Amino acid sequence: MARIKLETVTALQDQIEENSKLMEDIVEQIVCQFSEDLDNYVYFIRGCLQNGERQLTNDELDDVCMNLSTLIYYASYQCENLGIKDDISKALYKEIYHSRRSEIDKGTVADKNSLAELQSQNEQLTAIAYNRAYKMLKAKVDAAQELLSSAKKILSRRMTEMELTRIGGSGK
Repeated sequence: MARIKLETVTALQDQIEENSKLMEDIVEQIVCQFSEDLDNYVYFIRGCLQNGERQLTNDELDDVCMNLSTLIYYASYQCENLGIKDDISKALYKEIYHSRRSEIDKGTVADKNSLAELQSQNEQLTAIAYNRAYKMLKAKVDAAQELLSSAKKILSRRMTEMELTRIGGSGK
């Protein structure tokens, strides 16, 4: 087995960190333009719950349910738009790859494939960025759905408790 050199591994890790940071920034920039309102509202809810000193009132929970539902609606729509961009970026990558591949006359099949991949690497990275952005926005929408579901359950539980208290109190 070949000896692994610490310097080589460290250099590769540094390169991966640098390149992944660039890709993360690109993906974040794409996602933010579609999720900013939803993100801000979830941060607002988090801030309300963070200190734990008080519970949200029923009126506040009603507002959370209505606002989250509206924001999820728009974010879901944007998620589908991002899905279209994801599909288009994949198609563009395939088109460039096959175009480059067809222009290569010499070499083995593996050589031609490798060269075509290298020549279409930017398109592939763009496709990866849109795919990751789509998945991130979808995950945010799904998490917001869970938050909405939790708020509805809490509100429903409170209404049931209030009804039981009302019924129990009137029987005396």
